Amino acid sequence: MEQFDVVVVGAGHAGCEAAAAAANMGSSVLLVTMNMGVIAQMSCNPAMGGVGKGQIVREIDALGGFSGIVSDLSTVQFRMLNKSKGPAMWSPRSQNDRQLFAHIWREKLESIPQVHFRQDTVTGVLVDKDPSGKTRITGVKTGLGTHVGCKAVVLTNGTFLSAVMHIGEKQFGGGRAGEKAAHGITEQLAELGFVSGRMKTGTPPRVDGRSIDYSVLEEQKGDEQPGKFSFSEETTLPKRQLSCWITHTNSEVHDILRSGFDRSPMFNGRIQGQGPRYCPSIEDKINRFSDKESHQIFVEPEGWNTVETYINGFSTSLPEEVQTAALQKLPGFANARIFRPGYAVEYDYFPPTQVTHTLETKLVEGLYFAGQINGTTGYEEAACQGLMAGINAHLRIKEKEPFTLGRDQAYIGVLVDDLITKGTDEPYRMFTSRAEFRILLRQDNADQRLTPLSHQIGLASNARMLRVEQKSKYTKDLSLALCSESVSPEIANPQIVPRGTEAIKQKVKLNSLLLRPQLGYVDIEAIAPQITDLAHGFGALREEVAEQVEIQMKYQGYIQKERDLAERLVRLEHVPLPAEMPYAQLNSLSIEARQKLSNVQPQTIGQASRISGISPADISVLLIYLGR
Repeated sequence: MEQFDVVVVGAGHAGCEAAAAAANMGSSVLLVTMNMGVIAQMSCNPAMGGVGKGQIVREIDALGGFSGIVSDLSTVQFRMLNKSKGPAMWSPRSQNDRQLFAHIWREKLESIPQVHFRQDTVTGVLVDKDPSGKTRITGVKTGLGTHVGCKAVVLTNGTFLSAVMHIGEKQFGGGRAGEKAAHGITEQLAELGFVSGRMKTGTPPRVDGRSIDYSVLEEQKGDEQPGKFSFSEETTLPKRQLSCWITHTNSEVHDILRSGFDRSPMFNGRIQGQGPRYCPSIEDKINRFSDKESHQIFVEPEGWNTVETYINGFSTSLPEEVQTAALQKLPGFANARIFRPGYAVEYDYFPPTQVTHTLETKLVEGLYFAGQINGTTGYEEAACQGLMAGINAHLRIKEKEPFTLGRDQAYIGVLVDDLITKGTDEPYRMFTSRAEFRILLRQDNADQRLTPLSHQIGLASNARMLRVEQKSKYTKDLSLALCSESVSPEIANPQIVPRGTEAIKQKVKLNSLLLRPQLGYVDIEAIAPQITDLAHGFGALREEVAEQVEIQMKYQGYIQKERDLAERLVRLEHVPLPAEMPYAQLNSLSIEARQKLSNVQPQTIGQASRISGISPADISVLLIYLGR
């Protein structure tokens, strides 16, 4: 029987990161996938990042994963979302070339000598019991009848476990268009004592871009000065970009969609699994938000060399003829031709309270769950779980201390803690509001937060660590210079007054000017040549260092307030909540919070804070109501 250190089951975003991490740390890895032709497939939208999710991609990169690098090398458009808000909300997002993304990921994996591949289906895990009675992994068995020995298994089965696809009244097995479902694993895990559930996800139709009239659509260009995900020098800023486009539904579209509701698997009861709250199907939108006359639809290119177009916001499992009729009533889509209809997928997942902070299962030693098997949705959420599972599978085999991240260290720490302590009964998606320390956990400082930790366990390279050390040193040097250097009124006022801020009457330190909301770091350089000279010495890190200094100085007070709030929440762990708390009437709570608090009826503030989807802001509303 062939032997490996780690077997990774599934080659989606979680599986790729798990295999790369374990192998780069020194483990021999077998990556098993049903189809070698779709490694790292972007099953849904051709994009990475977004609000809360872009921070995760940056963190994966800082830890030594590949999602950021692959995203940069396949980017067709880059945007920094929420730039009009504070830096805690800034979230990078890239539109990607779907085929190029998968091609580069496979190249990265094939370049790692310790990663081996096999096209097959894993139908179960091999286990035995040690002298103490604990069940532990010894290998996997495949659909071709092969047994492979290993010391750890990472299951990243995505949407394939006992999966059923739905298009209108048609129903067939499969976890993705053109690919079959995986059977056997759920049944075996149930025999081992695991509890499973059902979830669903969906995807919109893909349309021939040549059949769309873009002249009536609203153009959405990328950033004029685009950024990138990776902190490494392996990638560069995009030199050209493709535009996305926006259109809207209307009453005619809604009426056509409603006409198919009686044949919708979501409404006729054939789909039992819970769907994603924050990415609902178009039929779910018009049903839940019947008061809205229109919904925004994003028209996204699938790549540089294809006319295939992704219709973001139009996810549906209605009959194909209804999809076509409704689409053709969208502005610009009168002659639209569908390449692939939208569909829904229903699949098995395992409530994540059955795993630990390392993502190792509690029932079987050496067995790890990562990605949608844990009830999450999204490439980024899956990828970071795969990374953490791969790291910890390697560390366990080498009998080293596990690697975990706290809620104050990373969005990845927030995600894992949410999953294992709160569980989830609907597909979990990351948002900035889920993090108590979101001002600390910004996308711009992920390398400074996480690369030193990853370097210590042998994943982040020496070059990555050296770059972080230089960035930290330069940031400290620049901060000290701003706090020690002064500027006179005759030099400063001609530059700062036109910016809408008051003139100074005497010499002041440069850092005091930087604290003014009307002024930024570039304004300080304009009145302080000595600062410009110092910054020139930072080389390629100059812009990053300047950004770090400006954010740290302007938001230090907010950071301290966040820390104080978190400490206060710990003290309020046992504060009781009234049995008849009128959650539905507390309009300051989010809609999700009102629904979930009303359903769960928590007994204490601590219990309320651990309900999935309840944010620190929601807890603050409850405390105010209680007079605290």
